[in-house]
Amino acid sequence: MPLVSTGELVTAARTARHGVAAFNVITLEHAEAIAAGAERAGAPAILQISENAVKFHGGDLAPIAAAAAAVARASSAPLSLHLDHIESVQLLHAAHPAGFSSAMFDASKLTYDENVRATAEAVRWGHERGIWIEAELGKVGGKDGEPPLDAHAPGVRTDPAEAEGYVADTGVDALAVAVGSSHAMTDRTAALDHELIGALRDAVPVPLVLHGSSGVPDEEIRRAVAAGMVKINVGTALNTAFTGAVRAHLEANPTAVDPRKYIVPAREAMAGTVAHFLGLVRG
Repeated sequence: MPLVSTGELVTAARTARHGVAAFNVITLEHAEAIAAGAERAGAPAILQISENAVKFHGGDLAPIAAAAAAVARASSAPLSLHLDHIESVQLLHAAHPAGFSSAMFDASKLTYDENVRATAEAVRWGHERGIWIEAELGKVGGKDGEPPLDAHAPGVRTDPAEAEGYVADTGVDALAVAVGSSHAMTDRTAALDHELIGALRDAVPVPLVLHGSSGVPDEEIRRAVAAGMVKINVGTALNTAFTGAVRAHLEANPTAVDPRKYIVPAREAMAGTVAHFLGLVRG
């Protein structure tokens, strides 16, 4: 079916009082698995490509974007394309010609005032081209080898009053917040601050985004969606499923050399993970 817009999927999920899951695409097989999992679950999903994934592909967005778009268009599930954790303005500006309907512009490493200025400019640019813009306020640790951060550590969590001003000053369409999750977790032990999620939901008029959801237990995700989280980002869980299936096949077949023999079960493992998370976010 034709690509749908991320804004449309997030708005529909928020109206229905459930979530929509966004999954990281690194390879063609990731995109295929996300589409298969969404079809299996009978649910929409967001295919997101990060700046790190673009770097993995030699810094060229076009090939992996074209592959993900082709997979999405061939699927019977409603799927959108999203650029994730974009710090490069040049890469952000590649979103529109590559067919993306949305991007997460990440200025969270800057000072608050610099973050506001850079994000407001990204929003202005995006809205002139119909691009839905997500931003981040607070510190969701674990990205690029950073250590996980305690949800209760001073200065880590997103402050509701600051979030209210940030959204008003930048005009962002969605806000990623720090409430206890962390990127790159391979064990699902994160404990979210649900009281804070509710306060943030009440403070800002835009949908909330949970990054680092791979490390969040099932029930915590359900509670987070019930408390106001809408877009739920999942990346590491797919890689864990993929790598586990590859490792199991090669351990059982130490002389195997045909990658199709272990990529097929790896892709299927990711599809199962996608279907599972889609079930969680929809209640």
